[in-house]
Amino acid sequence: MSNMLMDKSLQDRAQAVLAQMRAQGFDAAQVEISQRAMQEFNVANDEPTLLRSTQRHKLALLGLVDGRRASTEADDLGDAAIANTVAELFAAARSAPQDAANAVSAGQMLALSQGPLHADTAAMADAMVELLAFRAANAKTATLEEAFVAHHRLDAHLLTSGGSALSSQLGWYDIGAMSTAREGPRCSSFNYTGGQCDSLAGQGASSRFGLGQMLTELTRQIDTRPLAAPFVGEVVLTPHALDSLLGWLRGQLSDLALISGTSLYRDKVGRQIASPLLSLRSRFDAPGVAAISADGFVTPPVQVLEAGRLNTLIPSLYASRKTGLAHVPVAATGWEVPAGATPLAGVMAGVLRGAVVGRLSMGSPAANGDFSGVIKNSFLIEGGEVGPALSDVMVSGNMAQMLRDVLAVSQERLDTGAALLPWVRVGGLHFS
Repeated sequence: MSNMLMDKSLQDRAQAVLAQMRAQGFDAAQVEISQRAMQEFNVANDEPTLLRSTQRHKLALLGLVDGRRASTEADDLGDAAIANTVAELFAAARSAPQDAANAVSAGQMLALSQGPLHADTAAMADAMVELLAFRAANAKTATLEEAFVAHHRLDAHLLTSGGSALSSQLGWYDIGAMSTAREGPRCSSFNYTGGQCDSLAGQGASSRFGLGQMLTELTRQIDTRPLAAPFVGEVVLTPHALDSLLGWLRGQLSDLALISGTSLYRDKVGRQIASPLLSLRSRFDAPGVAAISADGFVTPPVQVLEAGRLNTLIPSLYASRKTGLAHVPVAATGWEVPAGATPLAGVMAGVLRGAVVGRLSMGSPAANGDFSGVIKNSFLIEGGEVGPALSDVMVSGNMAQMLRDVLAVSQERLDTGAALLPWVRVGGLHFS
């Protein structure tokens, strides 16, 4: 670790680097210096294997010269290394393509402190012990191939030549696990889940983020069956599967699709694009999430969908300047779908024929939203009853149509910290 970083605050160090970039000849610049500390308990194959503490420092630079942009990251924060990094970045920027849309933020100010800044290691150990005990008592055929309980602290300071100064201190706990289940030669597919929280008090690890449910469901996925014949039916998307659908939607509202002209929704603001049962709003104060965009803006709350109506696109500063669309800064993560009116049991009971879909594995949908992919960690539903686990089942449809064909939203939601999502029932999918 650099002694200079130990002797100076992040803000002082960032200001010094920004001054170096100005002296180097950059017309505009952005500097972010961060330091992350982590304490972690780790399990492999149901056995505690690791207790470790780590620290990492990172310097992220972005510079503009005559409308030309270059960026880089480095972990060596010594004076000589930084001077060399700044000089190399300047050379890279001078040879980059010229683009009038390049810019850095101006006048953004924030000092954020959020979450537990110091680890409760006793509570972390208790959380791992509880998860191991739950597996042993309730999911004997499942193996925690990898599991962890960790505490993170992230201190960061971002400055721009436009006068922005954004500092953050974040602390949070992180729990996650990857598992399979086996009986003799038979084995389930693997599954994983996890999430972030501000406190480990009040409930065991197995009750968080769907961890216990994942383990018990894996024991039912050792024996699977294919479909007897293709059909058109409904899916109940678990929160993890719904997250994939919403990720596609946010991609349609963001830079790449907007700039390339492939977005299905560029001209749809103010119009109904999804079922009235579906809304989507930000959760930028979630555990481990800073309300700061990657391009250096404070991110106020944003309502993307309201009862199926598209309220806004979410272009970055660059995409805004490139397309003429209004800039809407968003954080890296932090989204929620409000709870629906239907109990989860009722969501399931409404399916005549279909499947509960744990995960969608489909690659990248076509430009128009068409997709075909394998459903994983999934169960057949017939006559409203959840049946056997499925294997080698494909579903196909259209992502945009799925948003319109949401038929029910559960009252229950799964809180993984960065996402707070319900189960949703969607019609019109082709099973094969």
